[in-house]
Amino acid sequence: MSLWTTLLDRGRRLFDPGPEPDFVDDADAACAPDPHDVGFTAAVVGLGAKLAKADGLVTDAEIMAFSRVFRAPPEEMENVRRVFNLARQTVRGYEAYARRIGKRYGHRPCLLEGVLDGLFQIAAADGAVTQPEMEYLKTVSQAFGFSEATFRRIRASHLGPDRDDPYHVLGVAHDADISQIKVAYRRLMADHHPDRVVQMGAPREFEETAHAKAAAITAAYARIRAERGLLVRQD
Repeated sequence: MSLWTTLLDRGRRLFDPGPEPDFVDDADAACAPDPHDVGFTAAVVGLGAKLAKADGLVTDAEIMAFSRVFRAPPEEMENVRRVFNLARQTVRGYEAYARRIGKRYGHRPCLLEGVLDGLFQIAAADGAVTQPEMEYLKTVSQAFGFSEATFRRIRASHLGPDRDDPYHVLGVAHDADISQIKVAYRRLMADHHPDRVVQMGAPREFEETAHAKAAAITAAYARIRAERGLLVRQD
């Protein structure tokens, strides 16, 4: 019996967010669950199926992405589609699944990040990640125990940085250490200080824009320090 027929055979029970799934751990595979961990697979299937339904429409592209994420062989595609449809109909609370996975595999963050990566692929399969899907992904990330900065990094790896991403504003990587971030902040403040802009020959009308730019740079630096639990100092 294949994994997908097992999921179909036990689907109603596995996709009911009641009792805890029977997870099987494998400490030697830090970024992958045990291949026979049906409870884990069912929970992730439930997350993927519910995500595809988050914006009210399930597309063939999302189902195909779902099958790629789970590396289903071509001969299992019909079973994959049936499992997917079963999961999205019966999973009532995706938050419960996310919490279970996060609790069970919290000591293996690369595995949890891999799950979130797969969910991003499913969400983006139809060409756009909608706001309800983004809220879903963020809720799952929080249930996995990821910080705001970690979620932003993962999101940027799939969709590119948001314009208000503080790391994007400062032009630094999400994993840059604080000394690198401080150097970038000081350089940008020196380059975009309103007095310097005027001294470099820009018209006075540009001074207001320079003030706004400097404020955005300062706010980005403050956000990063706050997210990392650091006090904001006058640097």
